[in-house]
Amino acid sequence: MAASAQPAAALGPAGATRVNRLRNRLILVFLAATLAPLGATIWVTTTLLKWNPNYSAVGQLDAQAGSLRSTGRELYQRARADLKQQAEAGQLAPVKFTEAGRTAWPAAVREFADSGAAEKFATSGHEGDRLDYLVRRNAEVWLYSTTLGVGMDRLERQIRDAGALSNLVKERDLQRGFLLTYILLAALFWLVSLAVLVFLAHRISQPIQSLTAGLTQLAGGDLNARVPASRDDEVGLAIQAFNGMAARLQATTERLVTMRQLEGVQLLARKMAHEVKNSLTPIRLTVEEMLARHSEPDRGFMEQASQIVVDEIETLERRVRAFSQYAAEPPVRPGAVDVNGLLQERVAFLKAAHPEVTYECRLSEASPRAYADQDLAKGILTNLLENAAEAAGEGGKILGSISVEDARVAIEVHDSGPGLSQQARESLFQPTISFKKRGMGLGLSIARRSALLSGGDIVVVKGEMGGAAFRVLLPVATDGDETHTDRG
Repeated sequence: MAASAQPAAALGPAGATRVNRLRNRLILVFLAATLAPLGATIWVTTTLLKWNPNYSAVGQLDAQAGSLRSTGRELYQRARADLKQQAEAGQLAPVKFTEAGRTAWPAAVREFADSGAAEKFATSGHEGDRLDYLVRRNAEVWLYSTTLGVGMDRLERQIRDAGALSNLVKERDLQRGFLLTYILLAALFWLVSLAVLVFLAHRISQPIQSLTAGLTQLAGGDLNARVPASRDDEVGLAIQAFNGMAARLQATTERLVTMRQLEGVQLLARKMAHEVKNSLTPIRLTVEEMLARHSEPDRGFMEQASQIVVDEIETLERRVRAFSQYAAEPPVRPGAVDVNGLLQERVAFLKAAHPEVTYECRLSEASPRAYADQDLAKGILTNLLENAAEAAGEGGKILGSISVEDARVAIEVHDSGPGLSQQARESLFQPTISFKKRGMGLGLSIARRSALLSGGDIVVVKGEMGGAAFRVLLPVATDGDETHTDRG
């Protein structure tokens, strides 16, 4: 049993859009279910990072470094003020540097003397733990010195190192880098989750899409529509139920078609039996009358009786021949057929039988050839032209035209008769139905079957003469197709 090979193509754009709604809804549910928690998680994590001492130590380090700097500056200023006050009060004995010993002055003293300043404070000693106060006294330089108790150079270096470390941490911005890394990882996780959901949504919606495609095919008349069942969930049970329903529907339809065909054959057989009975009754009566009068020769009666027998037998032969022609499958021997010549031949053949009708042929200048069985093609044209002549009646007109369209040869037969009623159009090609007094109701059915056997068809078209019009479509013959010869 054939399965649906292309579910989306079978559904069409509108059907595929309807089926994809389920997948889209699943994706929207995922977005709604993940975006809010993701935002809340980012907010909580950012808040926790701000309170985390491991990452807030940079600010504390800056604050402590600033406090130490202020403390050291205040200590230095107080030491300067105390040293100056003690020097001016004479509480400290200065070291005096005279001009005579200038060559032996320390570099700091000599630099102060050359600067021309009146006084100067400077640190000295190990790690800057002493404070010096230089004062100019005429040509001498007095040096007052005291111990700070704290190495100002070491303190300044430590404060400078702490500032550099703080600046380095700020430049690298660990908190922001960690936050960005966290956001990127969260976004990556979200995208991976989205891809997984799209994949799962596709797996969930694909069986439903296949099931909908199978329903669409089944509704369109394809009783062979089946959906592969590879799941054991609710969707799989629905697919199994669909396949079972389609199989039962196919079996039921096939039985109905068979029964209708049998009913048609039975109806045709009953009609044939009735027609044969109607023909046999006058034959039997006539023969009985002939037997009753055989001793009384009556030439006129014998001729009349013989003619009746002959006519009724011909009627029987015609009906049996029509029935046999419809029931039998003739051998099809397709080949290249000259449709221009075939139409002219059939028209010339029927002119003698219907001298009261005017025929016109509109041939194709391209002289197309059709690929068909010549005998079947002759039967098709004969049937259509004969029907057209009977419909046109005395003084009527018939047009036969030939053209080529879409790689097919089109042969049209138009008549000037009354045309076709709606009832006739609905059952035109059905067997055992005739709208003519002398018809068997099989002619058009046989003609269409012959066209189908030749790879073509017969359709009803709009007539140019106000009456009925039929178009015979046959495939165009190629150069390699064998040309038909008249088989007599």
